[in-house]
Amino acid sequence: MTATRITGIGSALVDVLINEDDAFLQALGKEKGGMTLVEAEDINTLLSQTGQTPVVVPGGAACNTIAGVGALGGKARFIGRRGDDTFGNDFEAQITAQGVEPRLSVSPLPTGTVLSVVTPDAQRSMFTYLGASTELDPASVTKELFADTAIAIIEGYLLFNPDLMTASLKAAKAAGALIALDLASFEVVEAAKTILPGLIRKYVDILIANEDEARAYTGHEDETAALKMLSKDVTYAVLKVGKRGSFVFYQGQVTPIEPVSGKDPVDTTGAGDLWAAGLLYGLAHGLSIEQSGALASACGYEVCQVMGAQIPEAAWKRIRKLIL
Repeated sequence: MTATRITGIGSALVDVLINEDDAFLQALGKEKGGMTLVEAEDINTLLSQTGQTPVVVPGGAACNTIAGVGALGGKARFIGRRGDDTFGNDFEAQITAQGVEPRLSVSPLPTGTVLSVVTPDAQRSMFTYLGASTELDPASVTKELFADTAIAIIEGYLLFNPDLMTASLKAAKAAGALIALDLASFEVVEAAKTILPGLIRKYVDILIANEDEARAYTGHEDETAALKMLSKDVTYAVLKVGKRGSFVFYQGQVTPIEPVSGKDPVDTTGAGDLWAAGLLYGLAHGLSIEQSGALASACGYEVCQVMGAQIPEAAWKRIRKLIL
């Protein structure tokens, strides 16, 4: 039987979301969008400056994608490290309930936390305390963790830990999985510019980027030129262009993927992660690029209708109807 499992490795994080205006970010000197690494006390300080009641849900880019795969009915596994605390216990229980096989080691450090500030335009700006997730030992990442895996989604944020990123890529490749890499944020791309092209050339089969990340990686403002450069060393190259949908480059052909039109977004947290869940599920199950892209667009649309990266079951029922 052909493997269809999708295995993700990345940071086990809890998302804390608040709604604020642009002035809140400006007062912090934070450029809108992207991700900034902080300490635990910094998040507590930021929360003390808002009058908003936060929404708390499981998160982490690769985990969001894997949870989406599980909700679609696919075989899903997540590799990470959490704290021995309430957040960590809840994190593991919730992803298990979503159909994910957890492969989580436990750390004495607190479970990692991401504070996402959501502005009125539904953009999110993230402040991340990595906590226990930083202790995932590269030596513990073996090919056995990726056994029976069709596609491994490697979280782009692991580029902040080059040893862990390299170990993850090597283990997934040794297990025979196709490797998908989401470039995560333009800050990640900028920070990893010296090592990123070589890693992509050697290991990556599916490269996923949004406009900002593609621009940072390729240096091209023009979307056609950026997509062509993204596709240089991989089998599938994906360029997401927000409300206009996305493009998938495969075997010399560009397939445009239409977005789902409907209500304005409430929050874009997890939009790219859940989009990837739909695409990768489709590819792992032999769907066409068009079918996989339609599934991706549906996942991306539905997650933008709620705060956080947790799509409600009623929406999942609508999405699953797209799977033939």
